Amino acid sequence: MSAAPRALPVTGLSRDAATTVSLVFLCNCVNALSVGGIALFLPLIRGDLNISFTQAGMLSVAATATYALGQIPAGFLTDRFGPKRLFFIGVTGSTAFMLQFGMVASFEHALINQMLAGIFRAFMFAPGLTLLASWFPPERRATAMGLYIAGNFTGNIILSLIGPLMVVSHTWRFPFMVFSLAGISTAVLFLMFAKEPVRHASRDPIKLHDLLELRRHPIIWLTSALQIIRMGPVVGISFWLPSFLVADRGLTLQTAGLVTAMGAALSAPSNALGGYVSDRLNNPPLVIGGALAILATTALLLAQIQSLPLLLVVIAVNSIFAQFYFGPLFLVPVEVLGQRTAGIVTGFCNLFANIGSVAFAYALGVIKDRTGSFAWGFGAICISCLIGIGLSFVLAGMRRRGLETKVAR
Repeated sequence: MSAAPRALPVTGLSRDAATTVSLVFLCNCVNALSVGGIALFLPLIRGDLNISFTQAGMLSVAATATYALGQIPAGFLTDRFGPKRLFFIGVTGSTAFMLQFGMVASFEHALINQMLAGIFRAFMFAPGLTLLASWFPPERRATAMGLYIAGNFTGNIILSLIGPLMVVSHTWRFPFMVFSLAGISTAVLFLMFAKEPVRHASRDPIKLHDLLELRRHPIIWLTSALQIIRMGPVVGISFWLPSFLVADRGLTLQTAGLVTAMGAALSAPSNALGGYVSDRLNNPPLVIGGALAILATTALLLAQIQSLPLLLVVIAVNSIFAQFYFGPLFLVPVEVLGQRTAGIVTGFCNLFANIGSVAFAYALGVIKDRTGSFAWGFGAICISCLIGIGLSFVLAGMRRRGLETKVAR
């Protein structure tokens, strides 16, 4: 028999696991540099392409719509063929189209570009999250899932700090080209050195029948509803935050970039921290409901506060809890239904998460055009979070019954 992989002393993971987790994190980080550039440079992009706030919101809708539609196919293919190759295809395609985004000359070209980029981004999420979580023991998987999204926020920190400086001497197109080339390079490193855990030969291959069976489980629909509420406010606020600070609060793009960087810096560790708290308490619904209560409060305050110091405090608190419950919410349906269909379950739930992001990102742009302010949009985010708190209580009971049934079997 071959010797077990040697665990690294700091992480407790095997060398292959630590390498793979690090490369997934790096790919997410670098990909976020180009994808996040649209929100950060949106005031410049709008001026250059001569588009309205509503049209700017449609850029987010275009990418998110195709990204959402690809979630279930990506999850199915992950369970069927393994996540590594799919994640590589996703990273390469996404960054390649963001490279081309730096060359678009009209709103129509930008819209088509984002629709195509969203297809490849779909092949990053379920494969990447499944690959990363598969290297962790079950009692640490909420923490692992939090680490996955932390790569995106780390990329946003870097982007928010250096992006505004790059456009001082260059146009907004230059960062897209630089960051996209870096993304393609990291994808090649991932393909060369990342590994998948050895699959057990006894494991049944996933079938289309399994996908159809998922719709019978109420916990899938409940967590999907919560995913709409989770992702809608996150994307709605993050996509429009630079524009809100510039248009409604009169800040410069450079200052708005620093504020965005602060938010991303606080969100990055909170993802893993939320997963860790959930794992320690063994109570994901409590973490979900508590985070939503804080997000409801901060969304309401964003619409009201004019003082810049107080506004920064509210943005900071919102950033900490915006994705605090990311890992716990993705963990619960996998916890109840089992690891065998983890890819499909993740893709299914993320489909609904992105329906929420499409709706909120577009709605906030329309509201801004109609009312001249983002205040009503932030109010709608507050109401959605209050609904989510109620659903978290339902989730707690459903999870408890599901785990009891699983143990009884």
